[in-house]
Amino acid sequence: MRPPSAHLLRRTTLTLTTLFAAIGLTVAGVAAAAPVGASEPGYAALGDSYSSGVGAGSYISSSGDCDRSTKSFPYLWQAAHSPSSFTFVACSGATTADVLSGQLSGLNSSTGLVSISIGGNDAGFADSMETCVLDGTSSCLSAVSTAEAYINGPLAAKLDSTYAAIRAHAPNAHVVVLDYPHLYQVPGSCLFGISDTSRTAINGAADQLDGVIAKRAANAGFTFVDVRGAFTGHEICSSNSWLHSTTLPIDESYHPTAAGQSGGYLPGFTSAAG
Repeated sequence: MRPPSAHLLRRTTLTLTTLFAAIGLTVAGVAAAAPVGASEPGYAALGDSYSSGVGAGSYISSSGDCDRSTKSFPYLWQAAHSPSSFTFVACSGATTADVLSGQLSGLNSSTGLVSISIGGNDAGFADSMETCVLDGTSSCLSAVSTAEAYINGPLAAKLDSTYAAIRAHAPNAHVVVLDYPHLYQVPGSCLFGISDTSRTAINGAADQLDGVIAKRAANAGFTFVDVRGAFTGHEICSSNSWLHSTTLPIDESYHPTAAGQSGGYLPGFTSAAG
């Protein structure tokens, strides 16, 4: 019998290798199952600046004014868990209307996980803080009162509409809603800036905002993550703040630092994401 040619041997080896691969075997005959937990379902990060990572630095240039950061909790989570897709559309300044008009197109039936922080800009967070910093205690308390009236009035319906739209666009997703921390430790170590009366009022408004968000998230069947506990001891005027006070660039003022994203937001989200 003539020995097989080198060409025939190479052809036979290639054929067997292809066959074994097709039935899930290696050439050595050992089962080659897909690694368990190799990737998570598709993940979409929606919401405002607390989700985009304003204040954390390391902004992705292509995100423009949305200021999406590689040190934000959504980016850190996806880097650690390798979801099958990552849709990062959270944006600085976003309101519920912005979520509805510009952040839902990336959601679909294969989206397995969604995160969102929203509501602070609807309630006039930035304007209230500007008034508190520039115009004194009396004006601050008035601005906070106006924000609270909105929080306890129109905001609930806007959150309901936003959450319903998320569910409609991502019917199979586990949706995690995150709230906002207290900004200030009262009393604290700050010697200058706004009064403790103003700081207490701002924290109180955050409590009301977080309460409304928690209730609407529960009504929607979503998971709620309260970050206030994680930030306790790390507020502005503490000895180890995870939040910027008034700073330059001004847009980063009153937002979590990189430590606030990794230490304040990421653990709660990771636990809720499962």
